[in-house]
Amino acid sequence: MRVTIFGASGLLGKALMREWQGDTVAGLCSRDADICDPDRVQQAVRNTRPDWIVLAAAYTDVDGCEKNSKLAFAVNRDGAVNVAEAAKQVGAKLLFVSTDYVFDGKKTTPYDIDDPRNPQSVYGKTKAQAEIRLLELMPDCCIARTSWLFGTGGKCFPDTVLKLAASRPTLEVVNDQRGCPTYAVDLASAIVQLTRKDATGIVHATNAGDCTWFEFAREIVGSAGLSTPVGPVSTQRMARPAPRPAYSVLSPVSLNALGIKMPRWHDALHRYLDERQQAS
Repeated sequence: MRVTIFGASGLLGKALMREWQGDTVAGLCSRDADICDPDRVQQAVRNTRPDWIVLAAAYTDVDGCEKNSKLAFAVNRDGAVNVAEAAKQVGAKLLFVSTDYVFDGKKTTPYDIDDPRNPQSVYGKTKAQAEIRLLELMPDCCIARTSWLFGTGGKCFPDTVLKLAASRPTLEVVNDQRGCPTYAVDLASAIVQLTRKDATGIVHATNAGDCTWFEFAREIVGSAGLSTPVGPVSTQRMARPAPRPAYSVLSPVSLNALGIKMPRWHDALHRYLDERQQAS
């Protein structure tokens, strides 16, 4: 199988490039093919002749999207359309990485794949609109929604927490947003399995279990052997430019139905900490 990955230099892209074995994989970053440029995307796809395209490239700075909405839509929605149109031209299948932020966070039970989209942030809107457009263009594409991504080789929540815990006497972290931390290595493994199963439609892919950001931070600090106190605060107290869903736990039913299960986030965190230590 021939695979082309857009966004190969990002957190997930790096994990995909490391984890993907047994197939011919071409990894492209923005220098190779800016997804906002349809001609360059088409040329890249013609050159690599993939059976599958994994679109992991995105503008993922949630607060940055709020301030730069034009760029956010150009990358996350229109860029995705460019890749889908190129995929159609060569008969390639497409897997698009989406987000829990397509939901409004008003549920109190895990979101299923057919729950209505109602994004509250610009970032969530760009991804929701991309999903709709892609399903119109390629009804058999696969949309893998994930959440709270972390891993080595880029900016992520655990890395930020560990750096702050080493330099501050105490930490305050929001305790009224609940979701599923997801290790890039485990998501990459799930994506490989999805392509090999020729998955179609929407799938939710996160590590098992859920927590608040405060609970996640406390586990990060404790697992790293640090003694920095971590205290809970409200979202209102830690106001950010972009609204976040208060509850965005994604149900694993769709992933499990394909015979794919992801480890618990606690286990994933320990493996991340080991990987981070080895990398340093």
